[in-house]
Amino acid sequence: MKARPAARAAMLTGIGLVLAFLYLPLVPPVLFGAGGYAGIRQNPILVDAVRNSLLLAALTALVTPPLALLGAMAVRELRVPRLVLLVLLLPLFVPGVSMGLATAVFLKLLGVTPSLRTILLVHVMWTLPFAFLVVLAAMATFDPVYLEAAYVLGAPRLRAFLDVELPLIRPGLLGAASLSAIVSLNETIRTSLVQGPLNTVQTYIWTTYLQVGLSPSLHALMSLLIGLTLALVAVLLVGKGRRGRVVTG
Repeated sequence: MKARPAARAAMLTGIGLVLAFLYLPLVPPVLFGAGGYAGIRQNPILVDAVRNSLLLAALTALVTPPLALLGAMAVRELRVPRLVLLVLLLPLFVPGVSMGLATAVFLKLLGVTPSLRTILLVHVMWTLPFAFLVVLAAMATFDPVYLEAAYVLGAPRLRAFLDVELPLIRPGLLGAASLSAIVSLNETIRTSLVQGPLNTVQTYIWTTYLQVGLSPSLHALMSLLIGLTLALVAVLLVGKGRRGRVVTG
């Protein structure tokens, strides 16, 4: 039964208002940052922050998916799947300030000096639950009968996984990597508590805004981050679409 014109118009209006509420705040950085892009390259502290953020995002995207894969396999293979789920998803429910402070104190007790490695540790801890859910969803679409067929044909366990299951869940792993990079690029609170003298783009934006307010360079930087995040989201959606075609193909 089709909706009446008045109901359809009300529905479209509601959707339009929701989209405006979500995306209109992203417009000012793009408009006000037009003259600030040159200032980014002229600020050595900001250039270092950009390099740190890109490096951390790349490393997080490399480190997190294999750990998420191990977690998803533990859910399937071990007899305590709920416990594994609880352990891996628990960081989602721990407040960011508490998690960051606890990690900072723990590293200080161990005598670990703040560095890119400590920031990477926090980023992996925070991105792992998200990547784990993506990989777990990808593995849920895989039919174990293919592995059983490989075992019957004499393939060892590792070879069966590498040749049969891994190609089918690879889009999920790529999606987990993209999501990990997105979360890493946008992480602020936990990073600020373990970064020491280093900066990421997000911590630079936050501290600069608190000290001097917004500037064309900050608007330009925010617009670049928005564009990069949208590009990574597009990669994530493409990976999801490929996974769907693999499953239905």
